[in-house]
Amino acid sequence: QLQLVESGGGFVQIGGSLRLSCVASGFTSDYYTIGWFRQAPGKEREGVSCLKLSGNSTYYQDSVKGRFTISRDNAKNTVYLQMSSLKPEDTGVYYCGAVVKGLHVSAQATCTIKRLIGSWGQGTQVTVSS
Repeated sequence: QLQLVESGGGFVQIGGSLRLSCVASGFTSDYYTIGWFRQAPGKEREGVSCLKLSGNSTYYQDSVKGRFTISRDNAKNTVYLQMSSLKPEDTGVYYCGAVVKGLHVSAQATCTIKRLIGSWGQGTQVTVSS
């Protein structure tokens, strides 16, 4: 089974930056698409940015385009989310999620169809405030 562990969250001022990390362990070769999701208080979990590991195609939610960048380090089995120009509406718990084992789907589908996610991390809190 794939295990995902997020880190890098914290408190940041408006306009600041953070880099989140998601370390994968277990059967990493069986998972093809991975992404970052967030959940604000009282709201549903939403896809922020996703990455298809074969081909490196990416998807970004409109609200984060130009501000967030998803990337990976294969040697470290780690996926990153570099966040800049942070806004209060970026506040929430950020989760790393990987598509159900063996399923080939696009980065966009990964981010927009949550039932495709078979493995979740425990989440890391991001708070953006003045």
